[in-house]
Amino acid sequence: MTDDELLRYSRQILLPDFDIDGQERLRQSHALIVGLGGLGSAAAMYLAAAGVGRLTLVDFDTVDLSNLQRQIIHRTADIRRPKVESARDTLLALNPLIEVNTIPKALDEAELRQQVEQADVVVDACDNLPTRLAINAACVRVGTPLVTGAAIRLEGQVLVWWPGGEGACYRCLYRDAEVNTETCVQTGVLAPVVGVIGSLQAVEAIKVLTGLGQTLDGRLLLLDAARMEWRIMKVRRWPECPACGDGMT
Repeated sequence: MTDDELLRYSRQILLPDFDIDGQERLRQSHALIVGLGGLGSAAAMYLAAAGVGRLTLVDFDTVDLSNLQRQIIHRTADIRRPKVESARDTLLALNPLIEVNTIPKALDEAELRQQVEQADVVVDACDNLPTRLAINAACVRVGTPLVTGAAIRLEGQVLVWWPGGEGACYRCLYRDAEVNTETCVQTGVLAPVVGVIGSLQAVEAIKVLTGLGQTLDGRLLLLDAARMEWRIMKVRRWPECPACGDGMT
């Protein structure tokens, strides 16, 4: 590790349970981030700043004026640019020591599984249930840890799925996969709420990659920002889950 890297990452290297070994593990790690909206903006920026060596960004969308209220990785000058390109430029300006790969399209099942297989952790920062379920299914099949987050109005949640554990996967939480979930386009969202949840996803991803602390595996973290209340619910694996249940291999 160079002197510049030691200085750049010095504040987290000072952590007793992190040290240089933790920083080196981050430098050798690969995180896949699906979605460069509000959640992905905060998660990607903190993972880049923390020194995760390789980031792969997936998003099919372009930057729109309505995104700028909460998607802080993009700028006004980026309107109509692909989000992955805008995000890449911001991340490399923040930390030129990392590698950033971009995929400017929606992935089919085979492509998603291939990308998940190549990652050490997957950050689900998308904004719709079908994509979340597809990411969850790919992670469970391949055995790649997943950090999933969601936010709407003044509410948010974070869950970590760890291979081989008894904690619930995201599909366990949504036993009726046909449920018609609301979106921010329909109901709105307060800008900092997605930043809070995305930042927590970055924290959990770093913990997954380095072994620091205890992750939210098997625990669903819920935020009610209107009351500024946090709740943690223990969530166990659903034996009949079509993704991680006893009948699945």
